[in-house]
Amino acid sequence: MTSASDLRIGIAVAAFNEVITAGLLSAAEAALVDVGEVTVVRVPGAWELPLAARALALDGVDGVVAIGAVIEGETDHYQFIAAEASRGLQHVMLETGVPVGNALLTVRKLEHARERSAPGAGNKGTEAASAVLDTIRALRSI
Repeated sequence: MTSASDLRIGIAVAAFNEVITAGLLSAAEAALVDVGEVTVVRVPGAWELPLAARALALDGVDGVVAIGAVIEGETDHYQFIAAEASRGLQHVMLETGVPVGNALLTVRKLEHARERSAPGAGNKGTEAASAVLDTIRALRSI
């Protein structure tokens, strides 16, 4: 197994709801501190995450962490963005064979997003970064 210092990981992070995504990004970067190279690409929102994740995967990274926050509002827009962005991330992973960790929060209330992006246990940025590293290890053991 290749050591973490030999890995290249890409992080695609949405600027929309930055008060939330900043906490997810910080936690993901901390979880990837032993990784050799981490590239962060910022996109406007969750809708653009699959495209950025695909570009990173095609650029040769070993894994991608996708970070965003879609919070329910007064219209159905939230449902469509959340579902299609998530579907797009899954498609990138299956199409490229590159693991994509999902730190795209899809929540009903801002307080739920704050809980999942706060420092410490339960931060979904940490969990997504760890999932990517674990999946890389699993795939390389096959």
